[in-house]
Amino acid sequence: MKSQLLSINDLSTADIHSILSTAAELERITDGPTKKLPTLRGRTVVNLFFEDSTRTRISFETAAKRLSADVINFSAKGSSVSKGESLKDTAQTLQAMGADAVVIRHGSSGAAQRLADSGWISATVINAGDGTHEHPTQALLDAFTISKSFPDRKSDFSGLRVAIVGDILHSRVARSNVLLLSKLGASVTLIAPPTLLPVGVETWPVKISYNMDEQLEEFDVVMMLRIQIERMSNFFFPSEREYSRQYGLNEERLLRMKKSAIVMHPGPMNRGLEISASSADSSRSVIVDQVGNGVLTRMAVLYLLLGGAALTEVGQ
Repeated sequence: MKSQLLSINDLSTADIHSILSTAAELERITDGPTKKLPTLRGRTVVNLFFEDSTRTRISFETAAKRLSADVINFSAKGSSVSKGESLKDTAQTLQAMGADAVVIRHGSSGAAQRLADSGWISATVINAGDGTHEHPTQALLDAFTISKSFPDRKSDFSGLRVAIVGDILHSRVARSNVLLLSKLGASVTLIAPPTLLPVGVETWPVKISYNMDEQLEEFDVVMMLRIQIERMSNFFFPSEREYSRQYGLNEERLLRMKKSAIVMHPGPMNRGLEISASSADSSRSVIVDQVGNGVLTRMAVLYLLLGGAALTEVGQ
């Protein structure tokens, strides 16, 4: 693997397989008496979050602590950033503190790449979501969740049909998932109104549909995306009620899905808008599993990027 994780494009198929297999081994080890591993003892991981987040920040914090790293949570709100401090000044402060890894979440696309390429900091940079660009660890945890739901496939998703439904335009999760799932051989279909599809989407390795009901019975995975009202400055659909009627996953649509199909959502959910409460809480839903798998996958990423003892030795 490269020394940074900024995009799914940074990962080869072999890298992805390595991360997923490491996450599976970490799950095996931590399900036993060894809950905390000494691998990153003495290392410092900084969560540098310029955007609000609960799941991602806590997931990275838990992952780092389970590997015995020291964790510093740095939020833009209430910090010098809110007083006008630049990304450069913040990075140099973290460098002086001896950060070994910086997990950055930022509202501007390309911010993680800027930090990694700047020379301001020598730490490993991990992209925890930048603007509408990418969110690579979310895609990795989604792939890990799928691999556990279809254990006969492991990390070969050839022939697997995945629908990603909703606000593709503003979704960094969708972009990272398209890149990763297509690398693993899955067939991905984006389902959304035309107004919620980005310019140039026809060049992505996907199929496109404007009709939620057209092929619903054929998908193995249905991934619902949150409608990101906070990123919208225009009207992208007539009303929330109309959107839910056309593109929401409700009980009727859930019953039409394959018996083996699973429901996913990166969270947080708008219950009653893109997904009904009964669909989110159904036996087909792996949404809660995604949260737990996120910790394991981020442990694997930190483990592989920052190094340490052989995993087989740690688990003994």
